[in-house]
Amino acid sequence: MTFEEQRRISRWHIAHRLTNPIEFRAWDAVLRLRAAGWLGWLPLLLLDAFWAAPLCVLAMFAPTLYAAWRFRAHRESRVRCDWLMAGIRIDR
Repeated sequence: MTFEEQRRISRWHIAHRLTNPIEFRAWDAVLRLRAAGWLGWLPLLLLDAFWAAPLCVLAMFAPTLYAAWRFRAHRESRVRCDWLMAGIRIDR
């Protein structure tokens, strides 16, 4: 997922935060997780905690994984995902 797609999704969530507060908070948590994944590399290297490297990589890809999961759940009619029309492409 590109940063442009993440920006479009974030704009949708901000615009609809009053009507979809849980969606807004879930997306915010995913973005915070991504930031923690990027920032986690410095303590990982300083403390020689290389066991945490897979967690950092997983956290860095959290927005893509979350969007793919939501897209799949929406396609299977398990959840309704209104922000799919925000202009993202999951099918690459």
